[in-house]
Amino acid sequence: MPSEGLVNTLWLVSLLIGGVVIVVVGLVLTAILRTVREIDAAVARIWAGGQRIANDTVHIPLLHETNRVAGLILERAGGIDAAAARIESHSGTCAGCPACVLVPRSALR
Repeated sequence: MPSEGLVNTLWLVSLLIGGVVIVVVGLVLTAILRTVREIDAAVARIWAGGQRIANDTVHIPLLHETNRVAGLILERAGGIDAAAARIESHSGTCAGCPACVLVPRSALR
């Protein structure tokens, strides 16, 4: 049978080893928790950036319709410009302007 001193020594060594293991496990868990928080913060920043990008680009598909309407406006503006040029040309050579414009076409025949 082992002596009482040996049992006490083994008990003390076991307690010290257990204490060291607990401290090491605590340090490892603390490091893991810190890393998890850093990852969580990075993911939150990525998520916020992705949401801003989505908000900034949500209307891009509508640009096709905007370009189509802008083309129609440009086409109409070209027609208005041509009509204004014809009016300017006519008014420069017509001695009866603007009275000639105010008379109905049927009266001119």
